[in-house]
Amino acid sequence: MTIDTEILQTITQMPDPLKQEVLHYAKYLIKNYSESKSGEKQLAQKRRAGILKGTFVLPLPDDFDEPLEDFKEYME
Repeated sequence: MTIDTEILQTITQMPDPLKQEVLHYAKYLIKNYSESKSGEKQLAQKRRAGILKGTFVLPLPDDFDEPLEDFKEYME
């Protein structure tokens, strides 16, 4: 038995409202499949995390973690 035959036999046993849902879902799958095929080229160009790691090294001052003068009144 082929997949097409099995699908048709299964659908013929369903009530009409369920057939309508299956039809909507099948159209949804077809639409997404065609979009994913056209979007495969975009996936190859997708950004990768960490690609610039080590490129930007900032020298931080020794007192970097110390409270700022502007917040002394707030911190008290």
